Amino acid sequence: MPIQNILLVDDSKTELHLLSDILTQKGYTVRTAENGEEAMRRLAEVKPDLILMDVVMPGTNGFQLTRAITRDPRFAGVPVIMCTSKNQETDRVWGLRQGARDYVVKPVDPSDLLAKIQALG
Repeated sequence: MPIQNILLVDDSKTELHLLSDILTQKGYTVRTAENGEEAMRRLAEVKPDLILMDVVMPGTNGFQLTRAITRDPRFAGVPVIMCTSKNQETDRVWGLRQGARDYVVKPVDPSDLLAKIQALG
C-alpha cells in the first residue's frame, strides 16, 4: 500500500515545520504531534501509513513511544522511521530493536528521507 498519510512526532516546532514542508511538497498528507501523549491521540483519530519519530522529547521519549506503538496490535503494521539527532550506532541499533523500520539522523537530507519513505511504500 503506498504511503500517503504521515504522522510526524517531534517536540521541535522548527523540525515539524521543516519536515512538514518537505513532505507536503511531495504530496504527502502530514499530521503532527509534539509529544507522546499527543501522538497517541492522533493515532486514535486516524491511523497513519507511516510515523516519523523524534527520540529526545519530554515525557515519553521516542524509543518508548516506538516500542508502545509497534507492540500495539492496532498499529503494529504502521512503520516507524526514527528521525533524530542521536547519531551513535548504539542509538540506531536500539531504535531498530524497539520496532523502528529505519533510522535517519538530523539534519535530515530530504532526498535520503524521501527514498527511505518510498522504499517502505
